[in-house]
Amino acid sequence: MTRRTALLLAFLPALALLALAGAADAPGPFTLEQLMSAPFPNDLVAAPAGAKFAWIQNARGVRNIWVAEPAAPSGQANATDGYAARQVTAFTADDGIDIGELRWTPDAQTLFYTRGADLETNGTDPNPGSNPAGPEHAIWLVAATGGEPRKLAEGTATAVSPRGDVAAYLKDGQVWSVPLDGKAKPAQLLHTHGQADSLLWSPDGARLAFVSRRRDHSFIALYSFADKSLLFLDPSVDRDQDPVWSPDGRSIAFIRIPASSLAFAFGPRRAGQPWSIRVADASTGRSREIWRAKEGRGSVLHQIVAENQLFWAAGDRIIFPWEGDGWLHLYAVPAAGGPAELLTPGSFEVEHVSLAPGGREIVYSSNQDDIDRRHIWRVGVSGGKVVAVTPVSEAGIEWSPVVASDGRTMALLHSDARRPARAALLAASGAMRDLAPETIPADFPSGSLLEPRQVIFSAADGMAIHGQLFLPAGIKPGERRPAILFFHGGSRRQMLLGWHYMDYYHNAYAMNQYLASQGYIVLSVNYRSGIGYGMEFREALNYGATGASEFNDVMGAGIYLRTRADVDPQRIGLWGGSYGGYLTALGLARASDLFAAGVDFHGVHNWSVVIHNFVPAYNPDANPDAARLALESSPIASVKTWRSPVLLIQGDDDRNVPFSETVQMAEALRRQGVEFEQLVFPDEIHDFLIHQTWLRAYHAAADFLDRHLRSNAP
Repeated sequence: MTRRTALLLAFLPALALLALAGAADAPGPFTLEQLMSAPFPNDLVAAPAGAKFAWIQNARGVRNIWVAEPAAPSGQANATDGYAARQVTAFTADDGIDIGELRWTPDAQTLFYTRGADLETNGTDPNPGSNPAGPEHAIWLVAATGGEPRKLAEGTATAVSPRGDVAAYLKDGQVWSVPLDGKAKPAQLLHTHGQADSLLWSPDGARLAFVSRRRDHSFIALYSFADKSLLFLDPSVDRDQDPVWSPDGRSIAFIRIPASSLAFAFGPRRAGQPWSIRVADASTGRSREIWRAKEGRGSVLHQIVAENQLFWAAGDRIIFPWEGDGWLHLYAVPAAGGPAELLTPGSFEVEHVSLAPGGREIVYSSNQDDIDRRHIWRVGVSGGKVVAVTPVSEAGIEWSPVVASDGRTMALLHSDARRPARAALLAASGAMRDLAPETIPADFPSGSLLEPRQVIFSAADGMAIHGQLFLPAGIKPGERRPAILFFHGGSRRQMLLGWHYMDYYHNAYAMNQYLASQGYIVLSVNYRSGIGYGMEFREALNYGATGASEFNDVMGAGIYLRTRADVDPQRIGLWGGSYGGYLTALGLARASDLFAAGVDFHGVHNWSVVIHNFVPAYNPDANPDAARLALESSPIASVKTWRSPVLLIQGDDDRNVPFSETVQMAEALRRQGVEFEQLVFPDEIHDFLIHQTWLRAYHAAADFLDRHLRSNAP
């Protein structure tokens, strides 16, 4: 045992006592329906004029667009109490039809959005409601003041011209356009090989840049409306992506990732051929390299959450993400080339990023000084002091910051342990005010929720692992409760000490709160290969299909619970979705003596199948040793030692984890004589689109766990 491990184990009883001491008196009862009744906000965007903001709210599966704008005179627009928020669309059904890709017109009078498309994987249109007429996806526009939406065209990914007269968009991987005055029909703008994405108008509206993906390489293409010509910028065998225009429209910066025949996924990549940033002349297409990542740490691109990975800021400085010191940070490099300057130093990770109007400041979320939460920070693009925008000393969680067009007011999304995600305004004075607070139902049980406590325990191999402990109130001295481990998906995710910033995990946090309200001790585990703790933790050796090293974290979490005085060691269960379903299945297959039951939402059971789903070029015959290891790292390989009962849940139109994974596992469990139940949702996708699907799935999961963990011994 290492000294670090010994210190951690010695510290655990103290953490448990703190958690017990922090538990509130017995909260009032509430239902799962109440807990999942609050709307989830996303797609927060600032308008290019008028200091307006817009976002989408999903309330019990009903998705609508909201707008906030200053009601006070323009000189007082920085006062948050001068803003008024209103719903501008009027959808009423939990029909599984998604809304996204929110865009403003340049005059901030109209909003574009996509409705009905597969916004998860960009596949065929989903039809989770099993509508006999079939699904339809289209681009719509609606006035910022509300009114009847108008269908623009069938397609996705709208990009509006700077003059506001034409919209470019994608349809079947090709670039289309349509005049906004309604005088002409949509038309295909050009016919190219490959699949287009990342449409980007030049500042003067005369040209349109986009990425042209060609299976094993990609180009940055530039279409000229004047002469209807197409120019490829310095084409190569590599993958070019993330184009961004210079403010004067003369140049385009983009990222180049070296070509690789590596057809693998779900294994560590700590180093590779270094990626680079190039700047191309928009007239000639010739480009030059202005910066290249170093060999080793940071040589593989890891992305921030942003519209683009590059920002062309004031002073001709290119802002970009890099892990040169092992943490995901923001750097700046002159557009003319030169050394990169670190803007956000420290042992933390930057995540949601936007450039403020004027291009002189970056605002972003990070876990600086609070590793299991997110807060908002700002820094000048020329460097200088990093300033906390929201207080780290408070137990809130804030993300997705955007600054109004007048530069005075910031909008963001935030939550905490008890109050769910919601949109808010932050004035220059620091005053914060929620937008649309009336949309939180009056019976939402905030006052009855627990505050999860940070715990740090030792994995089976000694690695320090963070988790969030939900300790129910009213545990009597000497009483032993059933306990449940939760594993998030991804695996590039991090659960937080409060309501999450992604809808899937916002729901999962609700489920953990519900299970705790039913008397379970719940531990949510931030296992290795997740984000938030640096590159080496994320790119953990032997993780996933290269050895399943996360199983050490599953066992460490189980042993931690088993050794707690308030846990019944015979009644420990597991649940998780996607990658979390993989770890649930792995725990049950390899350690049924420790884990009494589990609920596996659309989990990975055979890496060879799932790798091919994400990397079509994957050929197990090309590297039989790696293929054999991938199989050995899969739950299906250990099914002969699986004895504990499991509930398998999946939608059969899942585009992330093939439905065959559940089919194959059910067949194997039947042969093994293992008790299992199944809940299948016809036509549902991976991230369930219908709110009632989530409720049915969570009720079934809670019922299954009750039946197998409430008895004295399984």
